[in-house]
Amino acid sequence: MSIKSLCLLGLLLLGACWAADAQDSLRMYHTFDSIRTLPNDTAKVSLLIRAGKQYSRYFDNHRSENLFWQEALPLAHKLRSARSLALVYNELGTSKRNKSQYLVAEDYHEKAIKYAEEANDTLLMCLSFNNAGVDCRRQDKLQQAFDYHLHALQLAERINDVRNICVATNSIGNIQLTAENYEDAIRHFDRALKLEEQSHNDLGVAINLGNLGYAYQGQNKLDLAIHYYHRSLAVNQKIDNPTGMAICYNALGAAYKEKKDYATAMEYLQKALAVNDKVDDKVHVAESYLNIGKLLSAQNKHEEARKYMQQSIELSMFWNFKSMLMEAYKALAADYKASGDFRRSLDAADKSLLYKDSILNEKSAMALQQMQTIYEVDRKDNQIKTLEHDKVIGELRRKRNVMFIFALAGFLLMAMIGGFFYIRHRNLEANKQTLQLELKSLRSQMNPHFIFNSLSSIHRYIWSNNQEEASDYLTKFSRLMRLILDNTQHTFVTLNKELESLRLYLDLESLRCNGIFEYNIRVGSDINDEEVLIPPMILQPYVENAIWHGLVHKHNEKGQLDIDIVLKDRSLVCTITDNGIGRQKAMEIKEKKGKGHNSVGMKVTEGRIDLIRKINNKEAKVTVNDLADTAGQPAGTMVTIILPAEFIF
Repeated sequence: MSIKSLCLLGLLLLGACWAADAQDSLRMYHTFDSIRTLPNDTAKVSLLIRAGKQYSRYFDNHRSENLFWQEALPLAHKLRSARSLALVYNELGTSKRNKSQYLVAEDYHEKAIKYAEEANDTLLMCLSFNNAGVDCRRQDKLQQAFDYHLHALQLAERINDVRNICVATNSIGNIQLTAENYEDAIRHFDRALKLEEQSHNDLGVAINLGNLGYAYQGQNKLDLAIHYYHRSLAVNQKIDNPTGMAICYNALGAAYKEKKDYATAMEYLQKALAVNDKVDDKVHVAESYLNIGKLLSAQNKHEEARKYMQQSIELSMFWNFKSMLMEAYKALAADYKASGDFRRSLDAADKSLLYKDSILNEKSAMALQQMQTIYEVDRKDNQIKTLEHDKVIGELRRKRNVMFIFALAGFLLMAMIGGFFYIRHRNLEANKQTLQLELKSLRSQMNPHFIFNSLSSIHRYIWSNNQEEASDYLTKFSRLMRLILDNTQHTFVTLNKELESLRLYLDLESLRCNGIFEYNIRVGSDINDEEVLIPPMILQPYVENAIWHGLVHKHNEKGQLDIDIVLKDRSLVCTITDNGIGRQKAMEIKEKKGKGHNSVGMKVTEGRIDLIRKINNKEAKVTVNDLADTAGQPAGTMVTIILPAEFIF
């Protein structure tokens, strides 16, 4: 089928789809209104979830949020049903993953894991862990994906749930395949294949047969790979799965091309092109055109190859397949280069790079948008919990008022005697509350201060077109954002959480500074970092100061940053030592550059420590000492922060 025919067919389908869409819209809203009239219970949540799955394609086509799931989520929170919450978050996460919003999907599925564990529902835990593993695998976070799937596998084996055993086993095999651990991949695919055959799941059988083909092809066992591709193709033909058939034909074409059997390779690629006409997603048609073009180019049939490549480009432009356009222009550049037409090769390469930059920019924007979405979801969840908490408090207040009426007479007798002490106590409490509000205000300033600096670094990576560094930085930054958003909600957090965020911050700063320094964090052996409490983000400004005013200006040797935390006489002593240029030289550099930036983080943190001292009436202070070597030359700075020791128990 020609490109023009495909485009005309697409336009005709649009008209037919419009009428069908109007009917679907009426049915959907009728169903939604009917369910909303039902009593608020877990059965209503289940109905909303099922209806959301039924109409999920409608919402995907309209690029809008699923009304049923948006209605189910606050209701599940209101009912405090952990199982319902796990089910809703699993559906929301899978929906986001299908739209390539992997960060949001992972966040939803992590919430699903939390509520499934709270409900003690092992089957639901298996599903949630497997879903989170797929999210991580799509982000190339292979170790984390492996951990999730392994946990799912262990739980599924405990309850003998074959479906989740198959999913986990196949996913672990795919992780091993990506990591080029082909023997381990084959072992897992073999196990998954046997389970799928026992379950009579033909689609699962076809998938695992194809995966075995990829693994054997990775070992360069091409005949064995072709054998498994043919077996997978036969099962896909049996269940009339056009997408699966197209995948198998393309795989066979690639294998025969690798064997340099170009005629057979072309035969299978032509079959892939033909069957792709039955697949809704036209990106597969564009891919088939491109694969045929590459095959012809490998045979030095350049003119014919370019015709197929151009067909792929035209189709991709019509449907806006940017990744396919990038690959097609890249292949076209290689073909022109092979035929000696370097000018056209350069033009095609430039177009490929333009699409690559566009894709990178879209990914970066999407990552930032997803982090904002995660923040908004957490904020809404907290609002729902606060409303429920206020409702409970209201009930308690009403009961208290009844008791207050009976106690009023006795209180009046005691009022004159205790009046003086009551007024004095009230004033002290009011003063303490004022100090705590000031402390909360100062804490809230730390978050935007750090975010601004980190976003600047992300912008620099993207601007310099460092795709891998930007991706690595964004992954660590998103994790650090989550920790900051969580930690700064509390007056105190456990030491291990604070150190986790500090390590992430130091890793990010090391990336920003091209690894010019190393760091060590040492915690006293008598400290249980899960029980000791510390104000959040209290160390970060001093660590930042040590890096940017001490270590970045050190050129003769590698920078070293040491953080030591010990307990002394019911006080938590935190020492931050660097071998930088010292405060005097740092001040000279700052003066040479003119009026410098005032450290908001340092001022805010000093204010926080001062308020901690006032509230607790205990020692809380910061001292800064300049270090010198044996010759009396500046050798760094040591900052000592003393805080009252707080414990969970």
